[in-house]
Amino acid sequence: MKAIPTAIADVLILEPKVHGDERGFFLESWNRRAFAEAVGRDVEFVQDNHSRSAKGVLRGLHYQLHHTQGKLVRVVAGEVFDAVVDVRRSSPTFGRSVGVTLSAANPRMLWVPEGLAHGFLVPSDYAEFLYKTTDYYAPSHERRSCGTIRRSASRGRSRASRCSSPRTRRRAARRGGDLP
Repeated sequence: MKAIPTAIADVLILEPKVHGDERGFFLESWNRRAFAEAVGRDVEFVQDNHSRSAKGVLRGLHYQLHHTQGKLVRVVAGEVFDAVVDVRRSSPTFGRSVGVTLSAANPRMLWVPEGLAHGFLVPSDYAEFLYKTTDYYAPSHERRSCGTIRRSASRGRSRASRCSSPRTRRRAARRGGDLP
């Protein structure tokens, strides 16, 4: 597994070794020992999630104040533009963001450590997104800049839902659904 650093020191793009021939391919999507070597520590995952999203859907940016979740994410169908923002006030990279394209065509994975906000946008017809988490989902501790935005193909406008506050929802509605 090859680890590629990003603008946020702890966020890594991970490239597994792909073995392919005329029959197809094989890759090892998870190996605890190789992952620990890549990220510099042993990580215990407690939950695997699988989501499917339609074209134009934006999910995130999500994070939890307590029971923070590290995430190892990848795409097995379609494509996403994945974004991470450092929201750790004590971090030297506080406020910085990283964006990377993940797709079924490129088997890259993204390691998003605990304490960072994470989300993705689907530019393909749909995307299937897999992620492992280091802690369980804790709705009472979740924060988000916005939950889901879906661009309506028929009207060409965005619709915001599950935004973090009524104020953000009002602002998004005034701008035709586009978030600030």
